[in-house]
Amino acid sequence: FSDTGTKPPESGIFGFMINISALLGVITMYIRYLLIEKQNESSHFVRSSCNMFSLCIGLMGCIGMGIVATFQELSVPSVHDIGALVAFGSGVVYITLQSIISYKSCPQWNTYFVCHIRMAISVISCIAFIPMIVFASRISITKIDWTPGEKDYTYHFVSAICEWTVAFGFIFFFLTFIRDFQ
Repeated sequence: FSDTGTKPPESGIFGFMINISALLGVITMYIRYLLIEKQNESSHFVRSSCNMFSLCIGLMGCIGMGIVATFQELSVPSVHDIGALVAFGSGVVYITLQSIISYKSCPQWNTYFVCHIRMAISVISCIAFIPMIVFASRISITKIDWTPGEKDYTYHFVSAICEWTVAFGFIFFFLTFIRDFQ
């Protein structure tokens, strides 16, 4: 994922777009938080503290995205990796918590179909997150231009596939909020 934005001018565009995405994530998560609070006034389907905890975890993920955007992979790899771990780890926890909250709001505020979609995305993201971390931790060198057959290429390749899977999982999960926000 970060390989796409390591060299200038792509690095500037990558950093800018990641920061914009983080800002949009914050806005979306806050609106979702407010929506759950409002729905919860009449239905009492989830504790307010659980909703707040979910928001805080989501905001941590957005901060992680900002760290990823600010500290590029080749410049400061350890800080970049910590930011990525926070972004992806918090993101997976956030979408899982939101899936659970969605189920608790059924059938009054959500359909079971939407809940099943959200949970499926959460499960796929959780499953992809684990090998992403395992394989990324096995890579012994930090570089950009990989060629098949190179040392650690397979680890990098599998980790990258899992990373993109989790990232697209987040995008698709947020798209499921469209109906809720209407």
